[in-house]
Amino acid sequence: MFRFLMARLGILVPTFLGVALVAFSFIRLLPGDPVTLMAGERGISPERHAELMSALGYDRPIFVQFMDYVVRLLHGDFGTSLVTRRPVLTEFLTLFPATVELSLVAIVLAVLIGVPAGVFAAVKRGSWIDQTIMGTALVGYSMPIFWWGLLLIIFFSGTLGWTPVSGRISLMYFFPQVTGFMLVDSLLSGQKGAFASAASHLILPSIVLATIPLAVIARQTRSAMLEVLSEDYVRTARAKGLKPRRVIGIHALRNALIPVVTTIGLQIGVLMAGAILTESIFSWPGIGKWMVDSVFRRDYPVVQGGLLLIALVVMVVNLVVDLLYGLINPRVRAR
Repeated sequence: MFRFLMARLGILVPTFLGVALVAFSFIRLLPGDPVTLMAGERGISPERHAELMSALGYDRPIFVQFMDYVVRLLHGDFGTSLVTRRPVLTEFLTLFPATVELSLVAIVLAVLIGVPAGVFAAVKRGSWIDQTIMGTALVGYSMPIFWWGLLLIIFFSGTLGWTPVSGRISLMYFFPQVTGFMLVDSLLSGQKGAFASAASHLILPSIVLATIPLAVIARQTRSAMLEVLSEDYVRTARAKGLKPRRVIGIHALRNALIPVVTTIGLQIGVLMAGAILTESIFSWPGIGKWMVDSVFRRDYPVVQGGLLLIALVVMVVNLVVDLLYGLINPRVRAR
């Protein structure tokens, strides 16, 4: 298991450097530059433009800029925003709890519905129940997030008036954010109705964000369960007269969980990508909206640092998922 851990950690370093190169190159491939965008409609003279670009260090060769950036990264410096003048890491840590809260609710929702749906579809293989569940999963996977989000807003917020349109909590509530997680902070505030307001603001964004992971988890669970249910040990357990619930829940599901856990870990990256659209649609003040705004403003340090930090979170989560294999399947510990 120790060798397995060291091998995974060894992969993280080149992966991190590769992401750094992609993040550094991506923003510079876009037309425009931060100086021109900050000048706005007023414009700026070529001499002043060149002076500001030199002051920011963007007139040097790209290779030199990248090497300087890597050196700063090795010292834990992710840069400073050109717009807010705040450290990128500080802004990330300030906004990250909002994205984590939304992603956690979404992944919990996806797992709680997706895994039982996949198991049920596998047990009822070939029936109308199986076809309905898998058909619904395919529709959920195929729907564009921006279209699905707007549709829910129009129906539930606009037509029925059941849910808020945007934000994390009603403007009538104000309290210090201790943890950054609105559900927790609203409870700690003691204000009547604050928690209900925070929860209601989470409903639509979490449903939209959970749709694709839910569909993927359901389909993967069904596939893994069908493979396990055909194994000899499952047939032996049934021949011994064990209850179907015990055969499916203990003997089959536990072994089928390994590829499912892999899928759940991979969905963290999907959630981060989906959060960009979801947060933009629902004006959710998290990392996704922050990144979109920074791209439009050509805020080089924020885009570079934000992509790196998001990639780091995804890599750490996938490392944790790999380690969970040992808890689910003891054979992995011996590798």
